[in-house]
Amino acid sequence: MNFTTRFMRIMTRLRIALTLLIMTGFLLGAPGATAAQANATKTLSGQIISSQSSRDEVVAGASVIVRSASGEQRAVSDAEGNFLIAVPDGALTLRVEGKNLKPLERIIGAGEAIENLRIGVEYVIPPIHENVVIVSTALEPAIERRNDAIYKNTLFARDDQILFTLNGGINAGQHEGGGKSLEVRRFGFNLDHGGLNGGLKILVDDVQQNQSTQGHGQGYLGQLKSLSPELVEDVDIINGPFSAQYGDFSGLGVVHIRQRESLPNPLTMRFQGGSFNTFRTFLAYSPELKNADSFIAYEGSNTDGPFINPLRYRRDNLTANYTRRLGEGEAMGFKFNVGRNNFFASGQIPLDEVAAGQLDRFGFLDPFNGGRIRTGVFSTYYRKAGEAGNTFKIDGFVSRSLFDLWSNFTNFLDDDLTVVDENGDGFDDDDPTDIPGLIGDEIQQHDSRLQQGVNVQYLQPYKLFGQQALLNVGGNFLASQINVGLSRSIERRPISAVTQAQANVINFGGYIQQSLDLFQGRVRVEGGLRYDYFRFDADGFNVSRVAGGFNPAFGGTRGTSRFQPKAAISYTPADKAPVTVYFNYGRGIASQDARGVVGGFISDEQGSTGSPAPNSPGISSGPPVSTTDFYQLGTSHNTRRISVSTDLFLIDQSNQQVYIADDGSIEFAGPSRTYGGELKFSGALMRHLSVNGGLTHVGNSFFRGTTPRIYVDSAPHTVGNGSLTVSNLRGFNGSLRYRYISNYRLDGEDVRIRASGHDVVDLSVSRLVKRRIELNLNIDNLFNKRYFETQNFYESRTRAGDPILSRIHATPGYSIGVTGGVTFRFGEK
Repeated sequence: MNFTTRFMRIMTRLRIALTLLIMTGFLLGAPGATAAQANATKTLSGQIISSQSSRDEVVAGASVIVRSASGEQRAVSDAEGNFLIAVPDGALTLRVEGKNLKPLERIIGAGEAIENLRIGVEYVIPPIHENVVIVSTALEPAIERRNDAIYKNTLFARDDQILFTLNGGINAGQHEGGGKSLEVRRFGFNLDHGGLNGGLKILVDDVQQNQSTQGHGQGYLGQLKSLSPELVEDVDIINGPFSAQYGDFSGLGVVHIRQRESLPNPLTMRFQGGSFNTFRTFLAYSPELKNADSFIAYEGSNTDGPFINPLRYRRDNLTANYTRRLGEGEAMGFKFNVGRNNFFASGQIPLDEVAAGQLDRFGFLDPFNGGRIRTGVFSTYYRKAGEAGNTFKIDGFVSRSLFDLWSNFTNFLDDDLTVVDENGDGFDDDDPTDIPGLIGDEIQQHDSRLQQGVNVQYLQPYKLFGQQALLNVGGNFLASQINVGLSRSIERRPISAVTQAQANVINFGGYIQQSLDLFQGRVRVEGGLRYDYFRFDADGFNVSRVAGGFNPAFGGTRGTSRFQPKAAISYTPADKAPVTVYFNYGRGIASQDARGVVGGFISDEQGSTGSPAPNSPGISSGPPVSTTDFYQLGTSHNTRRISVSTDLFLIDQSNQQVYIADDGSIEFAGPSRTYGGELKFSGALMRHLSVNGGLTHVGNSFFRGTTPRIYVDSAPHTVGNGSLTVSNLRGFNGSLRYRYISNYRLDGEDVRIRASGHDVVDLSVSRLVKRRIELNLNIDNLFNKRYFETQNFYESRTRAGDPILSRIHATPGYSIGVTGGVTFRFGEK
């Protein structure tokens, strides 16, 4: 099918879906009567936005002052930047001011329109989020933001659906059916579960979600399962390693999720249910306290998915926060989160069996795939903001997690006939209950960890040669104590250990970043430097080393450090010209698994220190930390209704060592290069209708120095997204979301071995039927597309006695699913 035919089909479907979107909103209920407005001569209303943002970022807490012949009226913009003031007839003088805002004054004539105004203001220094997390803004549009609208108006049944909302060139696919952490792909690289090929760093508040030296894979993002969508306040997506604030796993960008400190209503209850035995409950209590903000929330959900072997996905999360306001701009608080998650999984099934009709696309081969996770995080934080805009923040956390995952990737490739320990006490020739039987290649991966972390940051705005400047300095510390292992298993019972290790990984880093505005703000320059030190310590055994003639026991300590420079410049020709040209550069890093780092020792001549593992003569290890150099050149165009950004990127990655947690082996990847471009846009089509979207295209991705050329595989080269959003139309909100990935190669040398692409449309609708009651409807995969998400190419044997085949294995995407819900919000603050 050529591109034109595909495009026309997509547009036809979008027109149908948009009609459905609008019709559904009216079918959810008749418009409720709104409260009568207070009798006033006129009503002045509008929204305060940042004129420096390419995405019309709203400005909350701005003071709006209106002066007239009758006196003065005041209001403060709300969380969405909106304000409403009753004013008398006649000419008005409107003034907007606030913390770190450049005062704006505007005269409104007696006959001018005064409703639904959009007022752009400028920050004296970049906006600072007065929350647990303080963010110094990167140059637009290297940073994207998502507010809480999609998270509070959309029904989520699984934790992986949260990542689908990010877009930003990020493609995430289910790995085994919905319970396991997603496989992440970005800029033409497969990051596995978030930690390979530079990594995608994800944080919730200031707690890093990527787990180092994890039982299933480096940088695993399983901790995200304890995040409740309704508690998300906003999300920042940094499209590269451009901020010195972030270190490990930041090579291909950062996703920083911030949670609320309180909820708008004292009591919130949401109940939802739908296809595939899906049920979910969210309950939250957020009392109104003097000089404090707080909440406690519970989330419970379960679903079976469309699978023949039911998913039995069960998640329970309990989250709480208490923030005490100590004075003007000063606060201290505590956060608490515990979660548990149990699930079964369909696994990745061979697609040739599906095509031959031997296996349903929602079928399975091993009914015991799945996992069990327990997590807990306690954190405390303190922040203080000065009158001049200077801000100090420090936070710390302790986390504990238990992780067990059962998988069978190759089915009967390695073992098609062995023994079964029926009573679970180990195989014994004299035990009559231990009998020969089929077990296949099932494995259990275990991870038990304790982590401690501290983050400190200070921001200081000041004048340098009469120009506005901002200094950002800080540091991070993270220590992880991990008991990690891999065992062969049957029916979720361990049979024999393959690897076992006790690892301790310490990372501390410091950074400084300086920005300066020149020529009345038309030129902005920024530079930064970050330093990270890692210490890897591991002791254990790996039976796969015996095949190489080495002692299976290993142990050792290794340290290494890295500097990461950052630089950026942007230029705006004129205030009236809606275009900015910018250049960003950043070096990011990604640490490697401690088990691979201390498996042997060679100098990498980049600050590495340590001693050879005494039991590992002749085994060499690669660099303990890989680097990513990211170059970005682009433009942003902003008008009142439309924002467009474009950029070209070049990514150079160093060679890296990959520890394969599925079998205990080590693989090496040479240095690579990727280049391509991006297009992102947003616009207001009508008063209540907006559109936004993006396209990331990789021109080429290959390993440097290879002849003939070997290409980077297992990630799409084109990723697209788009959405149509209806907002506040007679109490109705809705969004129609589209995501697309191209087909992509699964082998670096054979272009014929390819994964199929897909495009999926989702619909979400909410309707405020009464002041405190909201109806919600979600339709996932609206057009019931048949597609596969994560796809990999490797050898397997489907059944005992079958031939060994190299083939594509995949996880099926969900078929159409309908979920309905009702949300109750009681009380007001």
